[in-house]
Amino acid sequence: MDVTQILVVNAAVVGACFLVLWLISIRLKDPSFVDSWWALGMVAITWTTFLFTGGRGPHASALTLLCTVWGLRLGLYLLWRWRKDGPDRRYVVMIGKAASERGWSFAKASMLLVFAMQAPVQFVVCLPAQLGQVTATSALGPLAWIGVGVAVIGIGFETIGDFQLARFRADPANAGKVLSTGLWRYTRHPNYFGDACVWWGLYLIAAETGWAGIAAIPGPILVTLLLTRWSGVPSIEGRMRRKRPGYEAYIQRTSSFIPLPPKRA
Repeated sequence: MDVTQILVVNAAVVGACFLVLWLISIRLKDPSFVDSWWALGMVAITWTTFLFTGGRGPHASALTLLCTVWGLRLGLYLLWRWRKDGPDRRYVVMIGKAASERGWSFAKASMLLVFAMQAPVQFVVCLPAQLGQVTATSALGPLAWIGVGVAVIGIGFETIGDFQLARFRADPANAGKVLSTGLWRYTRHPNYFGDACVWWGLYLIAAETGWAGIAAIPGPILVTLLLTRWSGVPSIEGRMRRKRPGYEAYIQRTSSFIPLPPKRA
């Protein structure tokens, strides 16, 4: 299969999966589980590419392995969190607002505001894991090894950050408090920083394979913008400022995204 055929097949897989998940959300009256599919769907796309291309060398193997480790860890964690905490308030507010202000049904709001928006974004973000497998390769070069290192650091950073946050939230004594220890002492969003590192690392691996891999640059750019400018940092911090009295002081001394030593008060 050539690159166009691979992308068309993957786009069809993405569309079919999101359609099925949308139907499930209608039955559950809750689309919150889609967050776990953000990561698990990436794994599906990557493996679809790997199977159709036949695994064309170590770059394809590295991309598939790293994406699988990242996606399974994050996807299963988000699925566990959804089962434990219930519906995500973001989706409850979003769909409730569409119903009250626009008169939309749950099915319409869920499709247009959640599933139809996330499907193309997932496909674009996953471009490095797709296009990096197009060209056959014989060995990982310096750029790819740097990418492997960046991705591994990202997986570790995100995993530790999520673990520290889950442990903090599980302690009733921390209700209303701000997590400012561990990785959270150096960045207000270690999980988002780790996520960005993963996709920039995968892009470096893909870029070493040639023009197809280089063309995957929209993927890491988009996920970085999502995390820092749109649905990530702004969404979380707006809510935290309203709910946590100490969050403003935390902002003043702690880097927003890139880990840095805390500022003096």
